[in-house]
Amino acid sequence: MAEQRKTKNSAAKIAANNRYTAKMYDEIKVRVPKGEKDVLKQYAKDHYRSLNGFILDAVYTYLAKADNARTEATE
Repeated sequence: MAEQRKTKNSAAKIAANNRYTAKMYDEIKVRVPKGEKDVLKQYAKDHYRSLNGFILDAVYTYLAKADNARTEATE
């Protein structure tokens, strides 16, 4: 059986990753009641999504529905 070797990222690689993340992404902090994070993580996992992907899907779905409702109300 092949032995898997764990590699540790160097400080330079971590710093480079942090610079890239800061340049490419905005961060939004979401607070939920204690225990809810685990519920959301499990739901996302059950649907083959990351927690971040699940939250983004939920936000964009909500925005699309709100836009549709607003459009229908003005017609």
